[in-house]
Amino acid sequence: MRSLPLPLALTARLSPVVVLATAGWALSSGPDATPAPEDRTAAQRTEEEAPDAPATAAASKTYTAAPSPCGSLSEKSVKGLVPGAKAAGKEIPSTDKTLRRTCSWNALKGYEYRWLDVSFEITESEEAAAESYKGRLADRSGGGEVPGIGDAGYSVVNLATEDKQQTREGVVIVRTSNALVSVTYSGSDFESKKAPATDEINKGAIKAAREAVAALEDGAKG
Repeated sequence: MRSLPLPLALTARLSPVVVLATAGWALSSGPDATPAPEDRTAAQRTEEEAPDAPATAAASKTYTAAPSPCGSLSEKSVKGLVPGAKAAGKEIPSTDKTLRRTCSWNALKGYEYRWLDVSFEITESEEAAAESYKGRLADRSGGGEVPGIGDAGYSVVNLATEDKQQTREGVVIVRTSNALVSVTYSGSDFESKKAPATDEINKGAIKAAREAVAALEDGAKG
């Protein structure tokens, strides 16, 4: 039995957007134009204290660490999406498990093969996550928005054929606050050489994404 190629990795680069703001100076003359020493001291204190507020707000984020991806799906979901796979899954080695973690499940049951990946990525801010989300969608087409999941969700399904063997792959990308959740779900039938229906793969990928996002949110609450 020959093996299927691994699902394609999601990569994106997008230059950050730089917002420039300008402010005008109000000029006045006369004996009242120069503030009293006490007023200048108060103004200086205000200027020294004011920058702290936006800096604190910019540094705040909902998620500080990636949860265990292999524990993000229930045993029932794993068995339903990847028949024959061990519920524990296999976590892929990461250079920084605090920020990026991925778990894979795959199994061949009879002639039916299924592969499922669930990934979490934690970014430094909501703005960074939004830019990364846009970048990942930039090179994709034919998909659509997934309503009611995180702050933004997108799914797409593609069909590939190699040596007359079809493989259908669904990808779901979700942004929630400063985190990104990615799901890749694919399948093949080695007897008929056909791929599962688009609806089956798409719904399966979205189901896994919803469950993974819920696990991420529950972990933040805890």
